Amino acid sequence: MSSTREALAAAKRVVVKVGSSALTTAGDGLDVARLDALVDAIAERVSRGTQIVLVSSGAIGAGLAPLALGKRPRDLATQQAAASVGQLALAHAYAESFGRFSLTVGQVLLTSDDVVRRSHYRNAQNTFTRLLALGAVPVVNENDTVATEEIRFGDNDRLAALVAHLIGADGLVLLSDVDGLYDGDPRDGATRKIAEVADESDVDGITVGMSSSGLGTGGMVSKLAAARTAAGAGIPVLLAAASEAARALTTAEVGTAFVAADSRLSARRFWLGYAAGASGKLHLDDGAVAAVVRRRRSLLAAGITGIDGDFQAGDVVDLVDLRQRTVARGVVAFDAHELPDLIGRSSHDLPAEQRREVVHADDLVPLRP
Repeated sequence: MSSTREALAAAKRVVVKVGSSALTTAGDGLDVARLDALVDAIAERVSRGTQIVLVSSGAIGAGLAPLALGKRPRDLATQQAAASVGQLALAHAYAESFGRFSLTVGQVLLTSDDVVRRSHYRNAQNTFTRLLALGAVPVVNENDTVATEEIRFGDNDRLAALVAHLIGADGLVLLSDVDGLYDGDPRDGATRKIAEVADESDVDGITVGMSSSGLGTGGMVSKLAAARTAAGAGIPVLLAAASEAARALTTAEVGTAFVAADSRLSARRFWLGYAAGASGKLHLDDGAVAAVVRRRRSLLAAGITGIDGDFQAGDVVDLVDLRQRTVARGVVAFDAHELPDLIGRSSHDLPAEQRREVVHADDLVPLRP
């Protein structure tokens, strides 16, 4: 067994994420048998001394049948109405199921604001810490009843990766209706399941698509992004089928494992790289990309080829390469209207008051493109 799977099997604090398609069906809503099987696996792991935080989708799916909705609604208002009804059903089902093992459930509903704003981030962190210390199992979901298009996470896979770092998790397990990452469409018999992702070369050229269940918002695209986010921040990840939850949470000898980076990002650098919202973009030439990503240097005006957005000094911006890939994020030191006269110019050609880094190395986080 690989060291990554051994680390996941031995982890003392784990975030488990389960998707809508693993818990609900469009016609019948919440599938209690599937939910109970998941809880069985989690309770077994908890009995061995592991603290578990469960990030669960399914609120909207659980609300479809009671509201006589045949499929997931497209408009935000109806999604929020379905979530309002379904969240009660989902929370009640989890409370009853975990109650079979005398485990207490605590519901935590989050919007992206709770992670993006640093003060909210600390409040959420304190809540999780206390719930786990009291022996409860926090069940997390995006607060779909109030989230808007501007503040929503977009999918619970990203939410799970953010929560994993927020609570200092030793592992992240992503459960869905797919049993791992494939090098193509898994419905095609010629594709191959990838056992382990150690670096970016292992997923180069892989095309992944959206979920076909019609119940979730993610699919393999969001799962791969979440796995790369968590692994890049120093947290090992396992992507597996919900039907194999028991093995995923014991030996971890199923699915696809993602090897964690050697060092874990600090809370501030993780927030900067993955949680904070970007207010604009800085376009970099190849030399600037090499300096920022490989040599971890500050970004100077000479390496910038263009800007997008209306940002102010102190805002977070994306740094993109010539292929339009985001290669880093950082806190910009200039307002957007100041930069057009500076970009492409060497520091010694600038006025003394403008001879400073556009993004300082201490305020910059390289990302996996």
